[in-house]
Amino acid sequence: MSKVSIVGAGGRVGSTAAFVLQMGGIAQQLNLIDVVEGSVLDVVRGEALDILHGYAFAGGGKVDAGGYELLDGSDVVVICSGLRRKPDESRLDLINRNVSMFRGILSEVKQRQLAPNAVVLVVSNPVDILTYLAAQELGLGNERVIGLGTVLDTCRFRSLLAAHFNVMPTDVNALLLGEHGDSMMCVWSSATIGGVPMKSFPNHDQAALQAIFERARTSGAEVIKLKGGAGQAVGVSIAEVVHAVLLNKRQVLPVSSVQNGLFGISGVALSVPTLVGRNGIEGLVEISLTDEERGQLVASGEALKATLSQVLSG
Repeated sequence: MSKVSIVGAGGRVGSTAAFVLQMGGIAQQLNLIDVVEGSVLDVVRGEALDILHGYAFAGGGKVDAGGYELLDGSDVVVICSGLRRKPDESRLDLINRNVSMFRGILSEVKQRQLAPNAVVLVVSNPVDILTYLAAQELGLGNERVIGLGTVLDTCRFRSLLAAHFNVMPTDVNALLLGEHGDSMMCVWSSATIGGVPMKSFPNHDQAALQAIFERARTSGAEVIKLKGGAGQAVGVSIAEVVHAVLLNKRQVLPVSSVQNGLFGISGVALSVPTLVGRNGIEGLVEISLTDEERGQLVASGEALKATLSQVLSG
Protein backbone atom coordinates (compact mmCIF):
# COMPACT_ATOMS: atom_id res chain seq x y z
CA MET A 1 0.00 0.00 0.00
CA SER A 2 1.45 3.38 -1.03
CA LYS A 3 1.21 5.89 1.80
CA VAL A 4 1.54 9.66 1.32
CA SER A 5 1.64 12.01 4.30
CA ILE A 6 1.07 15.74 3.88
CA VAL A 7 2.42 18.04 6.59
CA GLY A 8 0.51 21.31 6.55
CA ALA A 9 -2.64 19.73 5.13
CA GLY A 10 -4.89 22.28 6.83
CA GLY A 11 -3.79 25.01 4.43
CA ARG A 12 -4.93 25.71 0.89
CA VAL A 13 -1.94 24.06 -0.80
CA GLY A 14 -1.85 20.92 1.36
CA SER A 15 -5.59 20.30 1.23
CA THR A 16 -5.75 20.79 -2.55
CA ALA A 17 -2.79 18.43 -3.03
CA ALA A 18 -4.65 15.84 -0.96
CA PHE A 19 -7.74 16.19 -3.15
CA VAL A 20 -5.76 15.86 -6.40
CA LEU A 21 -3.97 12.80 -5.03
CA GLN A 22 -7.34 11.29 -4.09
CA MET A 23 -8.61 11.79 -7.63
CA GLY A 24 -5.40 10.27 -9.03
CA GLY A 25 -6.17 7.03 -7.22
CA ILE A 26 -2.50 6.05 -6.85
CA ALA A 27 -1.86 6.97 -3.21
CA GLN A 28 -3.86 4.33 -1.35
CA GLN A 29 -3.40 5.94 2.07
CA LEU A 30 -3.47 9.70 2.63
CA ASN A 31 -2.36 11.10 5.98
CA LEU A 32 -3.23 14.72 6.64
CA ILE A 33 -1.06 16.30 9.33
CA ASP A 34 -1.39 19.77 10.84
CA VAL A 35 -0.78 20.71 14.45
CA VAL A 36 -0.50 23.83 16.57
CA GLU A 37 1.18 23.51 19.96
CA GLY A 38 0.76 19.74 19.78
CA SER A 39 -2.97 19.83 19.03
CA VAL A 40 -4.37 18.52 15.75
CA LEU A 41 -6.33 21.23 13.96
CA ASP A 42 -10.05 20.74 13.46
CA VAL A 43 -9.66 21.99 9.88
CA VAL A 44 -7.42 19.05 8.96
CA ARG A 45 -9.90 16.64 10.52
CA GLY A 46 -12.55 18.31 8.39
CA GLU A 47 -10.45 17.96 5.24
CA ALA A 48 -9.94 14.25 5.94
CA LEU A 49 -13.66 13.76 6.49
CA ASP A 50 -14.47 15.62 3.27
CA ILE A 51 -12.08 13.38 1.33
CA LEU A 52 -13.51 10.27 2.99
CA HIS A 53 -17.00 11.29 1.88
CA GLY A 54 -15.88 11.28 -1.76
CA TYR A 55 -14.20 7.88 -1.90
CA ALA A 56 -17.35 6.04 -3.03
CA PHE A 57 -17.24 7.91 -6.37
CA ALA A 58 -13.51 8.71 -6.53
CA GLY A 59 -12.36 5.14 -5.91
CA GLY A 60 -11.11 3.18 -2.95
CA GLY A 61 -8.60 4.46 -0.46
CA LYS A 62 -8.00 5.45 3.14
CA VAL A 63 -7.49 8.83 4.76
CA ASP A 64 -6.52 9.82 8.27
CA ALA A 65 -5.88 13.08 10.11
CA GLY A 66 -3.62 13.61 13.06
CA GLY A 67 -0.17 14.49 14.31
CA TYR A 68 3.34 13.49 13.33
CA GLU A 69 2.82 9.90 14.48
CA LEU A 70 1.08 9.34 11.12
CA LEU A 71 4.43 9.76 9.37
CA ASP A 72 5.44 6.22 10.32
CA GLY A 73 5.57 3.99 7.24
CA SER A 74 5.16 6.85 4.76
CA ASP A 75 6.47 6.30 1.23
CA VAL A 76 6.32 10.03 0.45
CA VAL A 77 6.26 12.92 2.90
CA VAL A 78 5.06 16.22 1.43
CA ILE A 79 5.88 19.30 3.51
CA CYS A 80 3.60 22.25 2.73
CA SER A 81 3.67 24.22 5.98
CA GLY A 82 4.63 27.86 5.63
CA LEU A 83 4.23 31.33 7.10
CA ARG A 84 3.03 34.46 5.33
CA ARG A 85 4.88 37.74 5.29
CA LYS A 86 3.88 40.24 7.96
CA PRO A 87 3.34 43.91 7.07
CA ASP A 88 6.70 45.69 6.64
CA GLU A 89 8.58 42.42 7.17
CA SER A 90 11.69 41.93 5.04
CA ARG A 91 12.03 38.90 2.76
CA LEU A 92 15.00 37.67 4.83
CA ASP A 93 13.03 37.96 8.09
CA LEU A 94 10.23 35.88 6.58
CA ILE A 95 12.76 33.34 5.37
CA ASN A 96 14.29 33.07 8.83
CA ARG A 97 10.88 32.55 10.45
CA ASN A 98 10.03 29.83 7.95
CA VAL A 99 13.43 28.20 8.45
CA SER A 100 12.85 28.07 12.20
CA MET A 101 9.43 26.45 11.77
CA PHE A 102 10.74 24.10 9.07
CA ARG A 103 13.57 22.84 11.28
CA GLY A 104 10.96 21.91 13.87
CA ILE A 105 9.17 19.82 11.23
CA LEU A 106 12.44 18.17 10.19
CA SER A 107 13.05 17.21 13.81
CA GLU A 108 9.68 15.45 13.89
CA VAL A 109 10.35 13.66 10.58
CA LYS A 110 13.72 12.40 11.83
CA GLN A 111 12.04 10.76 14.83
CA ARG A 112 9.69 8.67 12.68
CA GLN A 113 10.16 5.33 10.97
CA LEU A 114 9.51 6.14 7.34
CA ALA A 115 9.17 3.41 4.73
CA PRO A 116 12.41 2.10 3.17
CA ASN A 117 13.52 4.49 0.40
CA ALA A 118 10.96 7.07 1.51
CA VAL A 119 11.11 10.37 -0.38
CA VAL A 120 10.58 13.81 1.17
CA LEU A 121 9.06 16.44 -1.13
CA VAL A 122 9.51 20.03 0.05
CA VAL A 123 6.85 22.48 -1.11
CA SER A 124 7.23 25.16 1.58
CA ASN A 125 8.93 28.39 0.54
CA PRO A 126 11.64 29.45 0.03
CA VAL A 127 11.66 25.96 -1.47
CA ASP A 128 15.28 25.89 -2.66
CA ILE A 129 16.67 27.04 0.69
CA LEU A 130 14.48 24.62 2.63
CA THR A 131 15.28 21.73 0.28
CA TYR A 132 18.99 22.29 0.93
CA LEU A 133 18.40 22.34 4.71
CA ALA A 134 16.26 19.20 4.58
CA ALA A 135 18.91 17.34 2.59
CA GLN A 136 21.57 18.38 5.08
CA GLU A 137 19.60 17.60 8.24
CA LEU A 138 17.42 14.54 7.49
CA GLY A 139 20.26 12.15 6.69
CA LEU A 140 18.26 10.37 3.97
CA GLY A 141 20.72 11.12 1.18
CA ASN A 142 20.39 13.99 -1.29
CA GLU A 143 18.59 11.81 -3.82
CA ARG A 144 15.65 11.22 -1.48
CA VAL A 145 15.02 14.89 -0.65
CA ILE A 146 13.56 16.93 -3.48
CA GLY A 147 11.88 20.29 -3.72
CA LEU A 148 8.90 21.19 -5.90
CA GLY A 149 11.22 23.80 -7.39
CA THR A 150 10.10 25.16 -10.76
CA VAL A 151 7.62 22.34 -11.52
CA LEU A 152 4.69 24.68 -10.79
CA ASP A 153 6.31 27.56 -12.71
CA THR A 154 6.92 25.27 -15.69
CA CYS A 155 3.32 24.05 -15.59
CA ARG A 156 2.05 27.63 -15.55
CA PHE A 157 4.44 28.60 -18.34
CA ARG A 158 3.44 25.76 -20.64
CA SER A 159 -0.25 26.48 -20.09
CA LEU A 160 0.20 30.17 -20.92
CA LEU A 161 2.28 29.31 -23.99
CA ALA A 162 -0.42 26.91 -25.16
CA ALA A 163 -3.00 29.68 -24.94
CA HIS A 164 -0.74 31.96 -27.00
CA PHE A 165 -0.10 29.38 -29.73
CA ASN A 166 -3.63 27.88 -29.51
CA VAL A 167 -2.32 24.33 -29.08
CA MET A 168 -2.77 21.50 -26.60
CA PRO A 169 -0.96 22.37 -23.35
CA THR A 170 0.33 18.79 -23.07
CA ASP A 171 2.13 19.27 -26.43
CA VAL A 172 4.17 22.21 -25.11
CA ASN A 173 7.61 21.31 -23.80
CA ALA A 174 9.45 24.27 -22.30
CA LEU A 175 11.51 24.38 -19.11
CA LEU A 176 11.96 26.96 -16.40
CA LEU A 177 15.03 26.22 -14.28
CA GLY A 178 17.08 27.64 -11.41
CA GLU A 179 15.52 29.37 -8.43
CA HIS A 180 11.82 29.23 -7.70
CA GLY A 181 11.89 32.99 -7.52
CA ASP A 182 13.29 36.14 -9.07
CA SER A 183 16.36 34.60 -10.75
CA MET A 184 14.44 31.80 -12.50
CA MET A 185 15.42 31.34 -16.16
CA CYS A 186 13.88 29.90 -19.32
CA VAL A 187 15.53 27.42 -21.69
CA TRP A 188 14.22 28.92 -24.93
CA SER A 189 16.72 27.02 -27.06
CA SER A 190 15.04 23.64 -26.44
CA ALA A 191 11.38 24.75 -26.35
CA THR A 192 9.13 22.66 -28.60
CA ILE A 193 5.47 22.09 -29.42
CA GLY A 194 4.68 18.51 -30.34
CA GLY A 195 8.38 17.92 -30.93
CA VAL A 196 8.60 20.87 -33.36
CA PRO A 197 10.90 23.76 -32.38
CA MET A 198 8.76 26.56 -30.99
CA LYS A 199 10.49 29.13 -33.19
CA SER A 200 9.05 27.36 -36.26
CA PHE A 201 5.47 28.38 -35.44
CA PRO A 202 4.07 31.37 -37.37
CA ASN A 203 3.01 33.38 -34.30
CA HIS A 204 6.42 33.01 -32.65
CA ASP A 205 7.29 36.47 -31.38
CA GLN A 206 10.12 36.67 -28.90
CA ALA A 207 8.89 39.87 -27.26
CA ALA A 208 5.45 38.34 -26.68
CA LEU A 209 7.00 35.10 -25.41
CA GLN A 210 9.26 37.00 -23.03
CA ALA A 211 6.17 38.72 -21.64
CA ILE A 212 4.59 35.29 -21.12
CA PHE A 213 7.71 34.16 -19.25
CA GLU A 214 7.54 37.23 -17.00
CA ARG A 215 3.87 36.54 -16.32
CA ALA A 216 4.62 32.91 -15.46
CA ARG A 217 7.47 34.00 -13.16
CA THR A 218 5.14 36.35 -11.25
CA SER A 219 1.96 34.28 -11.53
CA GLY A 220 2.03 33.36 -7.85
CA ALA A 221 1.68 37.01 -6.86
CA GLU A 222 -1.02 37.49 -9.52
CA VAL A 223 -3.11 34.61 -8.16
CA ILE A 224 -2.64 35.80 -4.57
CA LYS A 225 -3.87 39.26 -5.56
CA LEU A 226 -6.93 37.86 -7.33
CA LYS A 227 -8.05 35.08 -4.96
CA GLY A 228 -5.81 35.16 -1.90
CA GLY A 229 -3.51 32.25 -2.71
CA ALA A 230 -2.67 29.52 -5.20
CA GLY A 231 -4.20 26.06 -4.83
CA GLN A 232 -5.31 24.12 -7.89
CA ALA A 233 -2.21 24.32 -10.09
CA VAL A 234 0.17 23.73 -7.21
CA GLY A 235 -1.90 20.73 -6.12
CA VAL A 236 -1.66 19.29 -9.64
CA SER A 237 2.11 19.94 -9.66
CA ILE A 238 2.61 18.20 -6.31
CA ALA A 239 0.63 15.19 -7.52
CA GLU A 240 2.75 15.04 -10.69
CA VAL A 241 5.91 14.63 -8.61
CA VAL A 242 4.34 12.21 -6.11
CA HIS A 243 2.98 10.01 -8.90
CA ALA A 244 6.38 10.00 -10.62
CA VAL A 245 7.83 8.59 -7.38
CA LEU A 246 5.11 6.07 -6.56
CA LEU A 247 4.88 4.72 -10.13
CA ASN A 248 8.67 4.82 -10.67
CA LYS A 249 8.09 6.79 -13.87
CA ARG A 250 11.63 8.10 -14.26
CA GLN A 251 9.89 11.24 -15.47
CA VAL A 252 11.93 14.32 -16.37
CA LEU A 253 10.79 17.14 -14.09
CA PRO A 254 12.45 20.42 -13.05
CA VAL A 255 12.52 19.62 -9.33
CA SER A 256 14.96 21.24 -6.91
CA SER A 257 17.83 19.27 -5.41
CA VAL A 258 21.29 19.81 -3.95
CA GLN A 259 23.77 20.30 -6.77
CA ASN A 260 27.28 18.88 -6.85
CA GLY A 261 28.78 20.12 -10.11
CA LEU A 262 26.06 19.97 -12.78
CA PHE A 263 26.48 23.03 -15.04
CA GLY A 264 29.35 23.99 -12.72
CA ILE A 265 26.94 24.61 -9.81
CA SER A 266 27.44 23.13 -6.34
CA GLY A 267 26.65 23.76 -2.69
CA VAL A 268 23.08 24.91 -3.30
CA ALA A 269 19.68 23.45 -4.21
CA LEU A 270 17.96 24.58 -7.39
CA SER A 271 15.93 23.16 -10.26
CA VAL A 272 17.52 21.29 -13.15
CA PRO A 273 16.08 18.59 -15.47
CA THR A 274 15.79 15.57 -13.19
CA LEU A 275 14.76 11.94 -13.62
CA VAL A 276 12.22 11.33 -10.84
CA GLY A 277 11.39 7.76 -9.81
CA ARG A 278 10.91 5.47 -6.84
CA ASN A 279 14.18 6.47 -5.21
CA GLY A 280 13.50 10.16 -5.69
CA ILE A 281 16.27 11.50 -7.88
CA GLU A 282 17.25 8.77 -10.34
CA GLY A 283 19.55 11.05 -12.32
CA LEU A 284 20.25 14.60 -13.49
CA VAL A 285 20.28 15.67 -17.13
CA GLU A 286 22.83 18.25 -18.28
CA ILE A 287 20.96 19.47 -21.35
CA SER A 288 22.56 21.70 -23.96
CA LEU A 289 22.27 25.39 -23.11
CA THR A 290 23.35 28.47 -24.98
CA ASP A 291 26.12 30.49 -23.37
CA GLU A 292 23.52 33.07 -22.29
CA GLU A 293 21.26 30.42 -20.76
CA ARG A 294 24.13 28.76 -18.91
CA GLY A 295 25.17 32.15 -17.54
CA GLN A 296 21.62 32.81 -16.32
CA LEU A 297 21.43 29.42 -14.59
CA VAL A 298 24.80 29.92 -12.89
CA ALA A 299 23.73 33.41 -11.80
CA SER A 300 20.56 31.93 -10.31
CA GLY A 301 22.70 29.53 -8.28
CA GLU A 302 24.88 32.40 -7.05
CA ALA A 303 21.81 34.39 -6.00
CA LEU A 304 20.57 31.40 -4.00
CA LYS A 305 23.99 30.93 -2.42
CA ALA A 306 23.91 34.51 -1.18
CA THR A 307 20.55 33.96 0.49
CA LEU A 308 21.61 30.60 1.89
CA SER A 309 24.73 32.10 3.46
CA GLN A 310 22.58 34.73 5.19
CA VAL A 311 20.24 32.05 6.52
CA LEU A 312 23.03 29.78 7.75
CA SER A 313 24.83 32.67 9.46
CA GLY A 314 21.65 34.01 11.04
